[in-house]
Amino acid sequence: MNKKRWLALGIAVFLLVASLGFRFMSSVFSTDLESLFAMSDQQYQQEVIQEGTGNKIAVVELDGMIQDVSTSSLLNSGGYNHDRFLKKLEHVGEDRSVSGIILRVNTPGGGVVESDEIHDKIVEIQEEHNKPVYVSMGNTAASGGYYVAAPADKIVAHQATLTGSIGVIMQSYNVTELADQLGVDVNTIKSGEFKDIMSATREMTDEERDILQTMIDGMYDDFVQVIVEGRDMSESTVRELGDGRVYTGQQAADNGLVDGLGDLEDTAAMMQEDLDWSNARVVKYNNGYGWNTYINGKVQTMFQGEDAKLTAIQELIQQSDGPRAMYLYSK
Repeated sequence: MNKKRWLALGIAVFLLVASLGFRFMSSVFSTDLESLFAMSDQQYQQEVIQEGTGNKIAVVELDGMIQDVSTSSLLNSGGYNHDRFLKKLEHVGEDRSVSGIILRVNTPGGGVVESDEIHDKIVEIQEEHNKPVYVSMGNTAASGGYYVAAPADKIVAHQATLTGSIGVIMQSYNVTELADQLGVDVNTIKSGEFKDIMSATREMTDEERDILQTMIDGMYDDFVQVIVEGRDMSESTVRELGDGRVYTGQQAADNGLVDGLGDLEDTAAMMQEDLDWSNARVVKYNNGYGWNTYINGKVQTMFQGEDAKLTAIQELIQQSDGPRAMYLYSK
């Protein structure tokens, strides 16, 4: 390569670096730097919902499907993050400045294990930190959403909230006929008779169905017991109500599944009245955003292209591969 070509290559590299630098600095200077640098890299930011000088009520939002997905990709740039939510709940529970907690639930439910982990964390806060936990239901607080609400000291729903859906579901596809039409032959080598149970490429046997039904029944029994203990209801009543159907907030109140009707503001007012707190300060705990978070976000945005989007889609497919039991309200 002659000197002219080396010079041209050097200029091209310089222009590329300069272009990336210019784009980054443009993003930086288009931001309110004074407020940005004023933001600390603390784990959580507190947004005041209601001013007050008395007891502090912390609002924690549970929004989106309850599932533990990878935190290493673009899939979790927003939306529900299970590990992050549990840590936030634990942080608020340990925060001595917080007198009470309102869990704002807006979810159709999700994984059995994940729902149980949230449930246990709420019970831990009540027992170890002696803090009241109220639940304020949003548009949907069904299945796993009701499971996590059950141990709360009081549950408040909007009259149009969709809740209930008490039960467990496990689903898979059967593409046998489609595979036959397309001439697709699936070869399976397995170590045991039931290793490919719920395979999408063959019919399920009666014995396999019995095995899975036994599993689902056991998980349903756990769900029922959580409501029996949390709501102080008889098992027969819970099983009668828990046939998988959803209830409006009004229907849930009529059946004793929730304690009252109202929105988040009403729930905070109920907590203050029940506990004889005057002029309480209501604060919502949001995820923290500091300088490091901002830098990482800008760099990710700069290099995010079609390849990154395809990677995210591929990861989503991999995580969705295979049936699993869910406390989930699905249409």
